[in-house]
Parts: sequence; C-alpha cells; structure tokens
Amino acid sequence: MNVIDAIKTRRSVRKYKPEPIPEEHLKTILESARLAPSAGNKQPWRFIVVRDDEKKRELAEKASNQLWIGDAGAVVVALSMPKDDPSVYERWVERDVMTAVEHMVLTAWELGYGTCWIGAFKQQDIKEALDIPENYWIINLLPIGVPDQKPEPRGRKPFSELFYAEKYGKTLEI
Repeated sequence: MNVIDAIKTRRSVRKYKPEPIPEEHLKTILESARLAPSAGNKQPWRFIVVRDDEKKRELAEKASNQLWIGDAGAVVVALSMPKDDPSVYERWVERDVMTAVEHMVLTAWELGYGTCWIGAFKQQDIKEALDIPENYWIINLLPIGVPDQKPEPRGRKPFSELFYAEKYGKTLEI
C-alpha cells in the first residue's frame, strides 16, 4: 500500500478484536512517530504505550466510558513536552505531536491495524492513571488494534471548496 492509498482508505475504527499486536509491528508503528518531522527538529513528544488489559480498561472508562478502547491491542498516550521547556518551540509543540501521531495512524493502517483519535477525556484523570508529570499535556489517546468492523467512507468537501489559487476565493484550476 502506498501513502495516498492509506490516506484514501483509512477509517476511524471503534471496534477491535481483542488481540495483541506483534512486537515487530508495534515497533514499526512507534518508529514512524519517532521519525516524524518537528519544528527545529526538537521532537517534543513522549508516548506511553499501554498494553495491560486492566490499564486499557481503566483508560477506556476515563475516556468518557468508550469501553471499546479497552479491546485494542495497545493504547498509545501522546504527550507534548512542557511548553515552558526551553528545548521546544512553544508555538509548535502540539502540532508536532499531532504530526507524529498521524504517522502512527497511517503506518498502523498499512500494517492492517485500525486506530481512532481519542480526545474525550479529562487531563487529570489520565495523568493520575499513568503518573504523568503535571506540566505535560496529553494530546490524545490512540487505540491501535485489529479491526472488528469495516467503517464506510465518510463524505468529504469538494476540492473547489478547499483550495484556492494565489489568493483566497480564486478557484484553483487543476
């Protein structure tokens, strides 16, 4: 599968077969995040990989009772380093982490795994569950697992509504 095929076919998966992810696949997915670009190459991310069934269930409960999260083979918790850390560019920290997470999303899809961006949680609940330092910010939870559903494609806005030539509002003719 090439990148554009992964982008075209990827779907958010909210139902997983309760199966582990082989170590080599998980390492490949995580490696794709490590290799992501970042402002000034600061790499202002940290990731917690949760594979323990009890801990995954706890995260699922703390994520607005989205219990299906607990069936994923792993849940990756994406953290941005503190914005006041002099080694990061404050303005770009969260964007950089999101880029790294999207690398994982596409790599997982290429390997046959589903993912879903999870943002419905309270920072403090997840921080307490995983001993995350107070000055870190949780960007999202990313369940990764063997899909147990095949979601249909969702509608996309037309090209002409999204892209302009040279200035806002001028139709891009491609």
